[in-house]
Amino acid sequence: MEILKPNDLKKKFNDPWIAPYEKVITMADNDLVEIVEYHPCISGSHWLVNQYKNTSKLILNAYRDGNKQVFLTKVGKEPLNLKASVNAAGIEEVAIDDENNTVKVVHSGLAGAGVGAGMCRGMGDGIKQVEIYEKGGGSKLGKAGVITPKMEKVVIGIDDTDTKDEGATWTMAHNVGIELKNEGFEYLDHIIVQLYPHNPHKTQNCVSIALTFAVFPEEKEKLINKTIELLKRDTLSDKTAIAILNGLTIPPQELFEYSMKAKTAMVSVEEAEKVAKDLSIQLIAVTGDHGKIGALAALGLYNNPDEAVKVYY
Repeated sequence: MEILKPNDLKKKFNDPWIAPYEKVITMADNDLVEIVEYHPCISGSHWLVNQYKNTSKLILNAYRDGNKQVFLTKVGKEPLNLKASVNAAGIEEVAIDDENNTVKVVHSGLAGAGVGAGMCRGMGDGIKQVEIYEKGGGSKLGKAGVITPKMEKVVIGIDDTDTKDEGATWTMAHNVGIELKNEGFEYLDHIIVQLYPHNPHKTQNCVSIALTFAVFPEEKEKLINKTIELLKRDTLSDKTAIAILNGLTIPPQELFEYSMKAKTAMVSVEEAEKVAKDLSIQLIAVTGDHGKIGALAALGLYNNPDEAVKVYY
């Protein structure tokens, strides 16, 4: 086994058949781990995601969004039965080291997929070090343990930042995400959630937003407080509110049902507050309470963007 840091890999291997990943992020929640990887190719990761889903028993869900590939896995170790073209690559081990606050993911692959296992991933931002077990390349097996800092997931629902005269919630929320990114937070995604189109209180299109972040545990309160600060500075509304969801578990059925109701009918602030209280979800009035309705609804569909954008008349 050879242990190398990203700069070591870059110095040692500058071959034209190695394409460094942009970044790798891992978030942990009990026995679940979500791996977010920014692949060097815009759509090249589609092949990889398909192979990983077919090959790895540890993977619970996987998808591609542009060059971002996301794997939700369970912690454990499962041997892979690799076969060229059919099951060419996958994850065979996911381990959390709480003492060192790291996550190790062992990737294995044949030929080019094996090169990606450690050589390409290991050069990306966010990597602490890589354990190279088999270098790979040509027709050979490649196998490596990729070690990254352990982070956590935070989803922030946002609603009611505009007025009848000016503003746009989706853009303001995104600009908040970008400003937080520039301050060092990992801004992962922005999901637009279509709400009830016949709501008489709407400004126009009636949507709320879910922003997702990867954060270190000690930075969570700072992230939330900074989000509130930025919204207070920029919102045009006296009804702005946010909702906070922590962790990797799928939003509970009660939250999903609430979100679907908010897409199809009128919901009161009191109902939103009751659902949030029952599910221990933090609701915060930034400038007012009315935004709590849409902010909470955004959380129930943050992981289902196809449903989130549907319009129900």
